[in-house]
Amino acid sequence: VRQRGDSLAWAPPALQADRNVVLAAVRTDGAALLHADAALKADREVVLEAVKQYGPSLVNADAVLKAEFEIVLEAVRQNGAALEF
Repeated sequence: VRQRGDSLAWAPPALQADRNVVLAAVRTDGAALLHADAALKADREVVLEAVKQYGPSLVNADAVLKAEFEIVLEAVRQNGAALEF
């Protein structure tokens, strides 16, 4: 996942729930947040790293984090289309 974050899609659920694995994945492909365990979609650091890499990954974040100013700002900085989410 360090080379191809999208490979998280084919990882077993235990790895999709592993914070270190998911952080490595979203740092290379923010869209990998889609395949992270729900608990990690609510993890501020994981979501922030994802949106810094790919702003539209905000759509996969927990609702509470979607409303957090800093996270939305980073998402929009990366890709203005993130405002749609």
